[in-house]
Amino acid sequence: MAMNKKLFLGYKLRRLREGKKLSQAALAVLLEVSPSYLNQIENNQRPLTVPVLLRIAKVLDVDLATLVEDEESRLVADLREALNDPVFGSGSIGLSELRNAASASPELAKRVLTLYQTFRQLDERMQSLTENLSSATGEERGGHAHFPYEEVRDFFYYCNNYFGPLDEAAEALVEEEGFRLGQMHNDLVAYLENRHGVRVRIVAEDDTAGMRTFEPGAGSLSLSALLSVPSRTFQLAHQVALLAYHERIEEVVAGAKLSSDDARSICRVGLANYFAGALVMPYMAFANQAKALRHDIEQLQSRFGASFEQVAHRLSTLQRPGARGVPFYFVRVDMAGNITKRHSATRFHFTRFGGACPLWNVHEAFAQPGKILVQLARMPDSISYICVARTVSKRGGSYLRPDRQFAVGLGCETAYASEVVYSAGLDLASEQAAVPIGVNCRICERDDCRQRAFPPIGSHISVDENNRSFVPYLFA
Repeated sequence: MAMNKKLFLGYKLRRLREGKKLSQAALAVLLEVSPSYLNQIENNQRPLTVPVLLRIAKVLDVDLATLVEDEESRLVADLREALNDPVFGSGSIGLSELRNAASASPELAKRVLTLYQTFRQLDERMQSLTENLSSATGEERGGHAHFPYEEVRDFFYYCNNYFGPLDEAAEALVEEEGFRLGQMHNDLVAYLENRHGVRVRIVAEDDTAGMRTFEPGAGSLSLSALLSVPSRTFQLAHQVALLAYHERIEEVVAGAKLSSDDARSICRVGLANYFAGALVMPYMAFANQAKALRHDIEQLQSRFGASFEQVAHRLSTLQRPGARGVPFYFVRVDMAGNITKRHSATRFHFTRFGGACPLWNVHEAFAQPGKILVQLARMPDSISYICVARTVSKRGGSYLRPDRQFAVGLGCETAYASEVVYSAGLDLASEQAAVPIGVNCRICERDDCRQRAFPPIGSHISVDENNRSFVPYLFA
């Protein structure tokens, strides 16, 4: 095993040791090192060597990839974005200092982000109230309406969008019941009726309030006729999760330590959706097929009877310890550029506040509906990604209710290009071939971008009345 950089994982090692209720001296004996040497490692005064790293993985029963994974990088990116806000002053905090903070106390860093997020919600609420008072129209809208969703989204994000107990339970159920992959709709209908006394019926839109309506007293589950077969199958699997695996979902929700009942309810729905995806596309069967097909989304759709969005999302969850798949990011964007879903097992950083980079191909997808677009993109940290984007539609069902359009994005680092069919034809060796994208304009470091919507926070603008550049903003 080769390492290109020194590994300082002291704070992570300390958390793992304390989680196992081991003293520093006891762990030193197990690792066959001196207590003083282990103390230096835990205080980041000495880097980890490969032999010690391997012994740690074995003694503490932790996956090696998990141990060396730079899990603090996404936390550092979020902190950097938040702390660039002028409310914290004009000076910037160095990356090394942010890394130290995220590594030493990740929970404290997350609470700082929560505090900042709450501040932004209150600030937006105040601005909205001011606008309403000045215009004397409309009613005040609650500023915290979206906060529970963001809290749950962060919980999924920092769990790498993988929940082992639910994933393994879904896989086991498929084996026990003999559900047929790619033809699971009728199997789930029969399972709900035979095991839970729930009858499924397909109803016209006027007969139901939504896509899925469950009536416990009547033992009835109604699904909208507008749903495609993959969507109906997914909703059936969602209902299985709520009925048969309620306790396991509650255990995960309790461990999330969410701050409100609304957030806990949202989390339950999200976890039931996670279970549904894991049931329709069981982990090992799906991971093996994904690898064999080089992660061709359309072929995986056919094999598992799933939609484009369902397959893309499932690919981003293949992070089981000991059987990890290619780390993908997954995102869904609406036509206004709002990110409505985001998950990432990569170093790709999504914006938490504000819009996404206009050069990213998820925006271009709306101009070519239904076509798969592939982009070679490079982030400011010099990491290059293979970015796949395509539009998906949600049926409206009538002329006066047009279909809703979203763009789904999926991507991975170019280091995995040989395992991904979408790398075909890309000039991976050329730096010039990669489109330089960023997180979003407010924190992007690129000073030569012609698509920049506004200058980054904290920058000093240079204005020359005698010259006009192709670049919207010049910096002193």
